[in-house]
Amino acid sequence: MGTLDAERLARIKLWMQRYVDARRYPGASVLIAQGGQEVFYHDCGLRDIEARQPWSRDTVARIYSMTKPVTSAALMMLVERGLVHLDVPVSDFIPGFGDARCLIPGASDLAQTEPCAPPSLHQILTHTSGLSYSFNTGPVPEAMRDGKLDFGPGARRLADVADAVARLPLAFRPGTRWEYSVGIDIIGRVIEVITGQDLGQFVVDELLDPLGMSETRFAVPPTARARFAALYTPLAGDSFDLNARAQGDETLRQADGATDSPFLDSRMQSGGGGLVGTIDDYVKFAEMLRAGGAGLLSPATLAFMMRNHLAGDIASMGPDSFAEQPMEGMGFGIGGAVVLDPARARVPGSVGDYSWGGMASTFFWVDRAQDLCVVFFTQLSPSSSYPSRSELKALVQGALL
Repeated sequence: MGTLDAERLARIKLWMQRYVDARRYPGASVLIAQGGQEVFYHDCGLRDIEARQPWSRDTVARIYSMTKPVTSAALMMLVERGLVHLDVPVSDFIPGFGDARCLIPGASDLAQTEPCAPPSLHQILTHTSGLSYSFNTGPVPEAMRDGKLDFGPGARRLADVADAVARLPLAFRPGTRWEYSVGIDIIGRVIEVITGQDLGQFVVDELLDPLGMSETRFAVPPTARARFAALYTPLAGDSFDLNARAQGDETLRQADGATDSPFLDSRMQSGGGGLVGTIDDYVKFAEMLRAGGAGLLSPATLAFMMRNHLAGDIASMGPDSFAEQPMEGMGFGIGGAVVLDPARARVPGSVGDYSWGGMASTFFWVDRAQDLCVVFFTQLSPSSSYPSRSELKALVQGALL
């Protein structure tokens, strides 16, 4: 295990300030722990430009897809209890998937389908199920855009949107490709069916509260509303419509306000992208992954989650989708990406690093070889706007002596 040099870590402060000064990010924070001890924290900029509110350590942010590892860990808790296994078809829990059909290769129309087996929970967890996202390309993503089936915050219920997704054909035959998807939202619904509880209640009772993550929830806690950040985008249109993206004149256009956001009173409990929380909360989850489960999951289960579950790297699965990570040299585990070869991924790091990010450019990784947890928070969508993730990883690796 290397030692982190304080002077080299200080470079991160300059890097963050450059992003803020260049009006790329409104504000940001970075928290680094090694061996369970905090070794670096810094924040700068604003959480709300219009209200001139500073970004602070207790800022509550949308973590979007950094919800996925949390929901995946919640399902693995049920696996450990013998309540479910990963090869079971999802149709056992959501009957709408029972008569599954998938698009034929090269299909240009939603009607061009053939019968297929329902995806397994393992295929759904690893994004090899045939499910998709509306910001991908093809007939299924187009239908998802039309039906607003990305499990976004608002008045709709998880069960209703999951049933609507089940009525669509799959984008490809399960197990044949990798495509980023709403699969972990479907896993959230599976958790509800198994436990008989709302996803939010189960996750809070069994995972968030035991870890002390009291400000991480599927809607902004009333006590945290004054600290909720606004969301910004450099795009002229919808910050989630990656197919029609057009650069705007303003690099920090507000896309979702702090006082009128649907996250304030959301009824949707999106296991794939619905959590909001603080950076101190999320590092507790990351530390649980690094240190061996905190009594919630066994070290053996965590090691299983953080292995590559694909036959090769993501690139070998022929993806044609948006992803939060590089695809070459990167595998995928349960809920997050796994570094197979840092050289092929072209980002310094350790073999086995486990990570994922969110659409608002948040990011975390766990490096068990160096006993490291790193969490980065900001609020800018889409996350593909700037190469901040690879830059931050290089900065941290460059501080290891």
